[in-house]
Amino acid sequence: MAARHGLRRRMVQGLVGYAVLASAAIFAYGYIVNEHAEQLVWTSLLEAEFKHIDGRRALSPDERWVDTETLSLFGDDPRTPLPEALRGKAPGLHDEVVFDGKEWVVLVREVDGRPWALALDIGDFERREVYVAASVLAAMLVMVLLLGLAIGWGVDRLTRPLRAFAQRIALLRPDRTGQRIELPDDASSELVVIADALNDYIARNELYVQRERVFIDSMSHELRTPISVIAGAAELAAAQRGIPDPARQQIARISRTSREIEHLIALLLVLAKEPGRLARASDRIDLAQLLPEIVDDHLPMASEKGLVLAVQPTARCEILAPMPVVQAAIGNLLRNAIENSDSGEIGIRIDSGAVVIDDPGHGMTPEEISAIYARMARGGGRERGGIGLELISRLCDHLGWTLEISSRPGQGTSTRLDLSMACVDDGAG
Repeated sequence: MAARHGLRRRMVQGLVGYAVLASAAIFAYGYIVNEHAEQLVWTSLLEAEFKHIDGRRALSPDERWVDTETLSLFGDDPRTPLPEALRGKAPGLHDEVVFDGKEWVVLVREVDGRPWALALDIGDFERREVYVAASVLAAMLVMVLLLGLAIGWGVDRLTRPLRAFAQRIALLRPDRTGQRIELPDDASSELVVIADALNDYIARNELYVQRERVFIDSMSHELRTPISVIAGAAELAAAQRGIPDPARQQIARISRTSREIEHLIALLLVLAKEPGRLARASDRIDLAQLLPEIVDDHLPMASEKGLVLAVQPTARCEILAPMPVVQAAIGNLLRNAIENSDSGEIGIRIDSGAVVIDDPGHGMTPEEISAIYARMARGGGRERGGIGLELISRLCDHLGWTLEISSRPGQGTSTRLDLSMACVDDGAG
């Protein structure tokens, strides 16, 4: 991504660039006007000299022109022929003509069928002109520099309330209430409008968050109570003697499903918390001990589909994470593996702080895996029978975990939930 520059820098660059272009345009216009004025002055001066020469010739035809230190006449006498640099020049004014080691302005005229040239030495004038041009250019540069400093100071004063406004926005914290953005007295009316709109949004968002917290607290109680009643009734029913085996299996399913719903409710409530609170609710968990318990809960579901759940023995691997979250996340991945497999063996193992589940399903193409990752990123859709990969993706974002899916058509799918960030004592090999 290209580097972004501040508004102050952009405004200063734009205004200084405008000042440079305007100064250059004025300098160029002055140069053009000066050159045009020179042409008019030289023409008027030399024309007047020619008229003077014509007047003297009319009074004294035999009188000859005498050159001065700066003014010379060529072509009026065979002893003063035209210099090589003036031969072939058309009648009219010719500026900055160099000959005899000097710079001249020359007016050429036809007199009695012969070209005459009246030349004025302008070397000293040109040197002074260069000095004046350099002085003007230096003054222009100094003016642009001073103008740039003034523009920078002015823009800094203009953008100071905007920078203070942005800094106060950066200080807002989602865990605090009653936050408002106060503007300095010199803030512009546009900033006041933006600040009022943002403060109104913050107030409405606080009300929304408050309503959500009240709803979550209420739902936590309202959902847990009936589930606890169902689970308790199922346990009491299972403890009765003489219950037929088909009915006992259904009671076991009710008990298992109620536990899964309890885990799901706990997970959803945890997801409603902030990441900091979620991390503080962590437990010390031994994955090597937890995996068999999760597998036992899913054995009936696997048996119904003729699947074998094989947990590979592993050394002690402790992590620091919320127990309901870990149970629900691993349970959901295992349930997805069962639902997407027809027969065979599902392998569950621990590999360097990661829980890996290999299923014998049909596998997925790279496009299907990409679609799953896209749904996880968007947070849309939900797999049946569990919290879904999207919610597990949110868990990973909350707790720093990583979820990876690899598969090839016809060769099953391997799901890796990397919990190494939460490892306390990883003895897995």
